[in-house]
Amino acid sequence: MPRIPLTWLGEHVELPATANALEVATDLSRVGLEEEAIFGAQVTGPLVVGRVLELVKEPQKNGKTINWVRVDVGPEHNEELDDPKDPQPGEERPSRGIICGAHNFVAGDLVVVSLPGTVLPGDFAIAARKTYGHTSDGMICSGEELGLGEDPDGEDGIIVLGRGHAKGLTAEPGDDAIALLGLADEVVEINVTPDRGYCFSMRGVAREYSHATGAAYTDPVSAIEIPAATGGSIPVQLRDDAPIRGAEGCSRFVALEVTGINSAAQTPRWMARRLTLAGMRPISLIVDVTNYVMLDLGQPLHAYDAEELVGPIVVRRARTGEKLTTLDDVERTLDPEDLLITDAGGDGDRVLGLAGVMGGADTEVTGTTTNVVLEAATFDPVSVARTARRHRLPSEASKRFERGVDPQLPLAAAHRAAALLVELGGGTLAPRATDEGSVPDPAPVPLALGDAERVVGIPYTAEQVRGSLEQIGCTVVGEDQLVVTPPTWRPDLSIREDLVEEIARLVGYAQIPSILPTAPGGRGLTTAQRSRRAARRALAEAGLVEVNSAPFVAPAIHDRLRYPADDARREAVRILNPLADDEPLLRSELLQTLLPVARRNLGRGEEAVAIFQRGSVFRARAGGAAPVPAPAERPSEQELEAMLAALPAQTGALAAVLGGASGPASWQGDPAPWGWADALDLARRAAAAVGAELEVRQTERAPFHPGRGAQLRVVTADGYGAVVGAAGELHPAVIKEFGLPSRTAAFELDLEAVIAAAPAVVRAEPVPTYPPAKEDFAFVVEESVPASAVEAAVLVGAGDLAERVHLFDVFRGEQIGADKKSLAIAVRLRSTEGTLTAEQIGETRTRIIAAVESAVGGVLRA
Repeated sequence: MPRIPLTWLGEHVELPATANALEVATDLSRVGLEEEAIFGAQVTGPLVVGRVLELVKEPQKNGKTINWVRVDVGPEHNEELDDPKDPQPGEERPSRGIICGAHNFVAGDLVVVSLPGTVLPGDFAIAARKTYGHTSDGMICSGEELGLGEDPDGEDGIIVLGRGHAKGLTAEPGDDAIALLGLADEVVEINVTPDRGYCFSMRGVAREYSHATGAAYTDPVSAIEIPAATGGSIPVQLRDDAPIRGAEGCSRFVALEVTGINSAAQTPRWMARRLTLAGMRPISLIVDVTNYVMLDLGQPLHAYDAEELVGPIVVRRARTGEKLTTLDDVERTLDPEDLLITDAGGDGDRVLGLAGVMGGADTEVTGTTTNVVLEAATFDPVSVARTARRHRLPSEASKRFERGVDPQLPLAAAHRAAALLVELGGGTLAPRATDEGSVPDPAPVPLALGDAERVVGIPYTAEQVRGSLEQIGCTVVGEDQLVVTPPTWRPDLSIREDLVEEIARLVGYAQIPSILPTAPGGRGLTTAQRSRRAARRALAEAGLVEVNSAPFVAPAIHDRLRYPADDARREAVRILNPLADDEPLLRSELLQTLLPVARRNLGRGEEAVAIFQRGSVFRARAGGAAPVPAPAERPSEQELEAMLAALPAQTGALAAVLGGASGPASWQGDPAPWGWADALDLARRAAAAVGAELEVRQTERAPFHPGRGAQLRVVTADGYGAVVGAAGELHPAVIKEFGLPSRTAAFELDLEAVIAAAPAVVRAEPVPTYPPAKEDFAFVVEESVPASAVEAAVLVGAGDLAERVHLFDVFRGEQIGADKKSLAIAVRLRSTEGTLTAEQIGETRTRIIAAVESAVGGVLRA
């Protein structure tokens, strides 16, 4: 986000003499430029100039040599100090004693002294202290300690007036060093929305401050002298054979040549200071000038070493296999969509840089460069944005180009930079300039005078509508039906609503009343919303902690979870522009991201884990990408159906992971560990919270243990419905892969399917008035017969008398034979017409036994 030093801003717009950063930030917020941060004066307190009177070197036992320095800091600040090594009390000593470890100064030098009470950057307070046998009454400061950065001359140590940071500065002992070094500057950092790229410059922010306060604004471009065109000197060819969206990658290219620059010329301190305050590091005069003009006007510039440049300059798209080493010393493989700046160097077709993003190393400006070619161009925002993201290369230039730069700026900005190089570096501007290409005038936008009132909802006068639009630089023609031509620096103003937004913004958002709409009665949360909350609440009440994981996964997750090669869950959706290159897929199962969360918690000190998440899962559909309709008209119904059909299948899932102890240890003993039975119970509990019932059947499904995994089906009025999830103990290999506690369990439900299967209306059962009859059965069945099938047969046999059927034990052993099991089922019978007799109960038992034998071949165990 751009940082705006107030002293720099004040060159373009009239600021009140008492203006501070908070007041400026408040004014800018009224026109939509929100404050991101405020940086006050970096140094406060008595920071003064001092003259070194005496310097005594004192070697220490640790091998270090320190300086005991007597410094004259002016009559106002000199005072007597109590030091046994100093002259006797009563003697006049117009100085202070300070310990200093630097050695780049001598007696007679003027230095910068922070006296007790000074606060340096980083909230570092200076106080008198006893050290090395002396009382050090302050500190002699270096440039880094004052927030000025490294010394421009590369000199280590403290600031000495006349050198480095203080080159060209003179003062007397006692003078205020804060004002001398410009350390009182305040800075406002603002948040700029993507549609207002012109505010990435002092010029644009000054204009907005003028809109907010009515202060007088002076466009810095108006003061730039542009000589009459005399023809091009540097041949430039614009060859975009594959424009993106039909827009030329480069519509205008300006090139100026400046020769004879003094390679030893240093960036003046005022410019280096401004660059630092704006968040950029001073590098060299040529580079700093281009950065300074970019920050001031908003037009990115690039400087080429003219001695390394071989004309003509050609702007074209990249070819497959081309490479470029950018200024950050990274070799990049280029994409055919990348727009390039090239010349005839090397093998006759050399790549110089990524247009609008970053230059290349071949023509980099160095400390010996004396002749430069300045480039100022207009590049397509979409092309620059895609290139910057493709190469993970956000730069100050790309931030501006991708938001849109004033196409009328290149020539003015190039001449401004050239003038600075002539003034500060002693260069000579070549008389001829290249200005290739052209930019069309902004398209006019029709606007009815009453449109602003209809869209915003409050009345605006004709004067407010016209005045607001003219204030931002628009040309307005017409009476009731206006034709508005936006200024060149506002490419975001393309439709009626854009203009209405500007009117509302400049008249004031505060003028729009805040009126809460009246909520109609009888609404509220939908059934699905209530069900989702109920399921989450049920798990939280059971002691689980809800987490939230991002839906992005690596391709290797499918192998880590031991999915079979033909498993549908491997059909994951691939993202074209993933946040991380190693996670390009969307999860097809919630456990794919929940298990890494469990591992992370255990790795940070947790001894057990009991977490759950409700989130979306995605499955790719066959048929490829969705068709792209023509932008000129609304898509047809067939096109809309085709686009919807191509979208990934998405549903809401609920999953939990349970491992380790189920509670804290106490004097009563260790708590039981979480297990597969807990996972099944929690899945059923979540389903019951939404009004559904689950049937459990043994199954083999990754990532669960082959003998301790269960398939979950919803129970419907017609019987058993679709499979909605799985639960059980995780496979030992999966547990080891993720570093989880032994026998960790989990479950996952298709929560939306469970909600859909729940009855819309829950039937109210009458309160029973007659006592129940309880009967227990033990049926021997084949090992493959699920307990739910036996329970269903019992319900059929008991008929209307069945109130509750519950499996309470499973037995396997030699007594019942191989490949068989005994299922113990408790049945509660009750009649709504009277107390059940022994005869009725006996008849019901007989029907139950017969039903089980008929349905599953079960035999009552003797």
